Amino acid sequence: MPKAYPVQIRAAYALLIREMTVNEVFLLRKQGRIEEAYDAIRMLYANDKGAETSLAMFWTATDILKKRLNEKKIVEAKKIYLAIERMLPHVPDEKGWVKKSFEHSKILLGKEDTRCEAIDKVPVHMQTGLWGEEIASACLREKGYIILERNWHSNHRDIDIIAKKDDEIVFVEVKTRRNRDFTDPIQAVNYKKRNNLRLAINHYIKYRKYDGKWHFDIISVIGTIGCAHPEIEHLEDIPLF
Repeated sequence: MPKAYPVQIRAAYALLIREMTVNEVFLLRKQGRIEEAYDAIRMLYANDKGAETSLAMFWTATDILKKRLNEKKIVEAKKIYLAIERMLPHVPDEKGWVKKSFEHSKILLGKEDTRCEAIDKVPVHMQTGLWGEEIASACLREKGYIILERNWHSNHRDIDIIAKKDDEIVFVEVKTRRNRDFTDPIQAVNYKKRNNLRLAINHYIKYRKYDGKWHFDIISVIGTIGCAHPEIEHLEDIPLF
């Protein structure tokens, strides 16, 4: 924009650019590109805290908060929640949708805290198993799987994770160990365990009336609760017979 243009025109041009940028952020959200939208709006919000930018910042931050909860990154989710809470008075909310969404985020965060407190009361060996299942679920999500069920029970038999990818269901057994000093997690899925899994899988297929493709995977997680880099091994399409 040439400097010779009147101030009013330059201001209107700047406003147009800002609106286009906000629209681009909403387009990224619509496309499911949440991380990109979050990075873009943070840069914009640092220099412009107007009504439209604040609104875009709120919705995008809320998206990220829910994503972090799904990823079990609770500490980061809480930080985002507090940041949203601070900016809330400056976000336009004519229809009350912002307030409702914020309250929903608060409920989700509260449920996660309750779940974590419940886990703390579980015996250590069971906590390790739950932790391993969380790691395995995150690993699957990163690979593009959709988690359908967790700890699905069939009488006294259970399936740790049931996921889906490319119109095919995958049944996953998770084996978690602190180290490899004893039985290898993969070897722990012995004949008896595989037979029980086969019965549970058949029950699930009949219960859901599913007639598509499926296979069985084993995910091994080696490490202790809270360790930054657990050892993960994903073995796919393991025979159950």
